[in-house]
Amino acid sequence: MGGRRGRRGAILAGAVAGTVLVSGIGLWATDSWPFRDSYCWGAWEQNSGAAFLGDDGLAKSGSERSATESAPPSAGRHHASCTVTVTSTVPDDDSDEPLSFKEQVTVEYGPVPAGAEDHRAWIARYFDGSGARLPDGLDGLVAGDRAMLVLPEACDVDGRPSAVTIRSGSTGDGHLGKVTMPFTIGTRSAVTRMLLDAANTGMRKAGCAPEKPLRTTSPFVTVPGDTESARSPLCRIPGVTLDLGRGYGYRQQVGVVDERLQTCSVVWRARGLPDEPAAQYVMAAEPRLVALFEGLPEGVGNGLVRTECDGRRTVFYANLGSGLEGAGRPDDRKVFTHFTESVSRRIGCGTGEGA
Repeated sequence: MGGRRGRRGAILAGAVAGTVLVSGIGLWATDSWPFRDSYCWGAWEQNSGAAFLGDDGLAKSGSERSATESAPPSAGRHHASCTVTVTSTVPDDDSDEPLSFKEQVTVEYGPVPAGAEDHRAWIARYFDGSGARLPDGLDGLVAGDRAMLVLPEACDVDGRPSAVTIRSGSTGDGHLGKVTMPFTIGTRSAVTRMLLDAANTGMRKAGCAPEKPLRTTSPFVTVPGDTESARSPLCRIPGVTLDLGRGYGYRQQVGVVDERLQTCSVVWRARGLPDEPAAQYVMAAEPRLVALFEGLPEGVGNGLVRTECDGRRTVFYANLGSGLEGAGRPDDRKVFTHFTESVSRRIGCGTGEGA
């Protein structure tokens, strides 16, 4: 693992002299002023679009930006990751020690997890209801704090599709202890640019890049609504009824709803803690999105049913976290059946029973 720090010391001196600086972890070069730091195998540059990578990302007092990265993807190295971090401090009126803040953006390249538990956690994170569908035929979702793109079949590993993902994280640490805070990387368009830059760079290094780099120019067609308090029926789908108890901490978000994709997620939200996935419902009918569910246990009891609709392979998926497992009314299996039947009728796909 290595690191790069922007706008500091020897890097600045080297830029003034018009030199190329080489270290054990990478290459920095410039032929013009101002010098722009690069991150994540050269995929991202300082001031390249998203607020997190620009001067605004260093607006807090004492801010510094750095990055740690694994070796880049290659034909024999199928997993790679990189994290860009901005740290800052501000005085704490209630303590002699300052408040410290850390904002991070992590990009990962590689096949979807093989283990069922990790696989479901991956789906929960990137099929979240906050995500909008990527335009221009790209297979993925993007929100202000996360994004996912399924790569072309040439990048598959042992039959599993590869993807590039981005996620954010933020913490504050002071006299009250460390707390998790929401953090938006940038607009959906800015995050999409970061996602595609990382994907194109990773595929080139892995030797599976298409002839033309992946690009998007069209606007987002379906933008998710705001989060709202969870209530039955969940996701505005008849029959998706769960006993939420007092339910004050559950928040739901209806995401994409079209003929090829439908997403809805429920999280448990508590102040100062990360959102905990509580329930998720997905219908996918795009081949590369459907492939992301390969390897998971199938059947109504496992929350995964496959069928065909007008010749398209289609998957219906549901997952309940430990807090809501067993909360389905009359039971979890029946709730999942109601979901598949309701969405199947909406898209003109019969009952949605597995093929």
